[in-house]
Amino acid sequence: MAGLDFEKPVVELEKKIQELKSFMVEKKIDLSSEIKKLDDKLAQLKKDTYINLTAWQKVQLARHPQRPYTLDYISMIMSDFVELHGDRLFSDDKAMICGLAKIDKRKVMVIGHQKGRDTKENLKRNFGCAHPEGYRKALRVMQMAEEFGLPVVIFIDTPGAYPGIGAEERGQSHAIALNLREMISFAVPIVAVVIGEGGSGGALGVGVADRLAVLENSYYSVISPEGCAAILWKDGAKASQAAEVLKLTAPDLLKMGLIDEVVPEPLGGAHRDAQKIAANVKEVIVRNLKELDVLSKEELLKSRYKKFRAMGVTG
Repeated sequence: MAGLDFEKPVVELEKKIQELKSFMVEKKIDLSSEIKKLDDKLAQLKKDTYINLTAWQKVQLARHPQRPYTLDYISMIMSDFVELHGDRLFSDDKAMICGLAKIDKRKVMVIGHQKGRDTKENLKRNFGCAHPEGYRKALRVMQMAEEFGLPVVIFIDTPGAYPGIGAEERGQSHAIALNLREMISFAVPIVAVVIGEGGSGGALGVGVADRLAVLENSYYSVISPEGCAAILWKDGAKASQAAEVLKLTAPDLLKMGLIDEVVPEPLGGAHRDAQKIAANVKEVIVRNLKELDVLSKEELLKSRYKKFRAMGVTG
């Protein structure tokens, strides 16, 4: 497993332990005591490395290429997924996944940004940066969800909406603004989880939810650290400084009342134990849907309105 710069000592020690285990099996030599010592050292090294991560280090983990993506979560915690395609206006945006699924036998409409694992897939998925047709497709399936009385589950993972000329010509800002307006009025429960990057309007375009959870090493921000650094200091290299100033980590967001809960990750990040983080995410989704079930349509809409009106209010 390739490691980030700050976790290279952990990755190197893991590799050394694995090599020692392979050598022990190959040569039939008992090295269990030495391996035990290294395992203990590794456990302490992981704690020292991951317990007090900086904001910038969390951003790096949020972008880790082996982190589970939307389709991974759908396959791990949902069943009977049927993908729906197209916005009925222009095309089908592969950066935005939409479809019907079941979670614990309950029918839901699921929406999420999708990145790629390699260059070819990233080009297909546009690195998780949706075009206007992606947001229009999401709106179309949310309208279907309301028509059929289905709750909506959203996975957010994007550095931002695609800023290209074509996207602007086709009404990128209008598509996102329309989603914001319409999502506030849907009379079905909406639960969103930031599973990786939550960048700018690209994230907010599907982020108006009754309950918003953010994974422990994910971020949710009005702008990327690099973009912020370029604007404030005219130097993108100051991204780590910008990450601290933006208060974009899950604990900071929870403290400010911008999100509803933080989803704990395995030590070292979601990519180190996909099944465990999937179980944590499923528990959050199922629990919040059950809590929202007791609200009438009027109560649901009133609660959502109050939630967003309260944001930014101090004192």
